[in-house]
Amino acid sequence: MSSNIERLTITLTSEMAHVVKGAVNSGEYASSSEIIREALREWRHKRMVRERQLNELRAEIQVGIDDIEAGRVQDFDAERIIDKGRRKRSDRSPSR
Repeated sequence: MSSNIERLTITLTSEMAHVVKGAVNSGEYASSSEIIREALREWRHKRMVRERQLNELRAEIQVGIDDIEAGRVQDFDAERIIDKGRRKRSDRSPSR
C-alpha cells in the first residue's frame, strides 16, 4: 500500500455496514478499508469504461455528421431498402 495514506470517515446505511462487517467477519476481507478500496477501484474502472464508451459514441456521431455534411446520406426510403434486399436475396438464390 502507498505511504501516502489519508484517513477518511464514511457513513453507510445499516444494510451496507452489515454487508461490510459480514465480509470481514467471514474472512473474505481483512478489513473494511480493504473492501472500500476494492469498491473504489471498481468504481473508477467503471467510470473509465463509461468514458471510453461515451468517446466512441461521440466519434460515431461525428462520422454521421461528417457524412451528412459531405452529402453521403440519403432520405429514408423503405421501399428502396426493401427492393435492394429482395435483389440481393434473388442474386443469392440458387437457379432452378
